[in-house]
Amino acid sequence: MKIDTLVVGSLQENCYIVTIGDNSFIVDPGDEAERIINACKDKNIKEILVTHHHLDHVGALQKVEEYFGLKEKVKSGLFDYEVIKTPGHTDDSLTYYFSNEKVMFTGDFLFYHTIGRCDLPTGSEEDMMKSLELISKYSDDIDVYPGHGPKTSLGKEKQNFKYYF
Repeated sequence: MKIDTLVVGSLQENCYIVTIGDNSFIVDPGDEAERIINACKDKNIKEILVTHHHLDHVGALQKVEEYFGLKEKVKSGLFDYEVIKTPGHTDDSLTYYFSNEKVMFTGDFLFYHTIGRCDLPTGSEEDMMKSLELISKYSDDIDVYPGHGPKTSLGKEKQNFKYYF
């Protein structure tokens, strides 16, 4: 798995372009559609994954979908991943877990040394606590690629869960 990160938009959102074998997918095309498209021109883009529908994560979605002829919620069957519902930051927050590569794309659910805000529309501290409990059952050696900021590991982040609420 090769993961390229494009930091896009005024909120510095991480848009990931991921390649496994000969095929690629995009995670959270948040802004700067032309930049994302240009970074993907030599790639065989087969899917678009969205962690949640805040504008900084989907601002370029429509243009990217149109350019590649893809829709966000259509699985190609080429990539092996688990979709984990992790509400808290939003009620539609999803985490994508690639068990073969031990990689998670968490959007704004889980960051380096913090979690997503729960005080925005559809956010919920109760849901966040349940999502943290759910995600804590996964292995410590998983690399976490968040929606903003640097990557981390699940083991490092689990150590902080007890401090959040």
